[in-house]
Amino acid sequence: MAKLAGLLICLQGIPILLVGASVLRSLPPDCQVFLFRGVPPKGLQDPTLRYVCQQYHGKPRFLTLFDPIDHIPIYSAYIFQKSDGLKTMDAPWMFEPQLSSILETAEMQPFVQGYHHQLLHRTQAVLEDYANAVDFERGQLNPDEHHNSPDDKAATYSLTNVVPEASGFRTGPWQEYEDNIRRRLNNYCSGVSYVVTGITVSGRMIWQDGKPRLAVPTLLWSAYCCPGYDHNAPSDVHYMLPAYAAYIENMKSIHGVKELSVRELQDFLKDVTFVDKSFQIFVDDCDSPA
Repeated sequence: MAKLAGLLICLQGIPILLVGASVLRSLPPDCQVFLFRGVPPKGLQDPTLRYVCQQYHGKPRFLTLFDPIDHIPIYSAYIFQKSDGLKTMDAPWMFEPQLSSILETAEMQPFVQGYHHQLLHRTQAVLEDYANAVDFERGQLNPDEHHNSPDDKAATYSLTNVVPEASGFRTGPWQEYEDNIRRRLNNYCSGVSYVVTGITVSGRMIWQDGKPRLAVPTLLWSAYCCPGYDHNAPSDVHYMLPAYAAYIENMKSIHGVKELSVRELQDFLKDVTFVDKSFQIFVDDCDSPA
């Protein structure tokens, strides 16, 4: 039965040990800056989910709503930075100590080769989860290419920002879409641009050692909001401002990306998932037209 990741799952019997003050059931104040008007998407609240204020090199970098049972993010919210679209080539994959009691730090940390810890394994994905998942790749919800600061780029390589994407998915229509959004926001958004990218799931899992480890997204969706947009943008772009959205099936798809208004995306997700009927990505839909 289709559902939004983690919304119908209970934490009974699974210990979640929290250290960092930035992993909360309520919104961390330090990460409100990544949200339009400081308000998170509405209609996704559930006691199983945790906000993670993703921190790197002493500074919050983006916000994630994380499912510590299915070990994947529900969404990542970030501020787009005008960029040339190049990827960081040497950033290590990192874990989130805020979701365990391994380290007394709120900063994401690189995995040590061969290192494994049961408390870490319980609450988030580890590198081994993807090692034998030949049909899937690690895909960032907050992509490296949407940032220009080296530290902001590096911070996107936390596995708490990653979901299993079908092999070939990231080099196909979704990558093209992310690049189109990069150029659109580069050219026509003069102020702050807010982006939220999330997933839905239907119960399919990646298993390791006879146990379910990672929920596999059925759909990926994304929406942006740039209140300070160019009112003289050409007509083929103007209707996509100040906000627009998209979704795609998680497969090496020939169907491509479906772009639509933020309100249309919300209505679509209400129809095909178990999001609450109050589901709203941006306050007042970023004041965008229907």
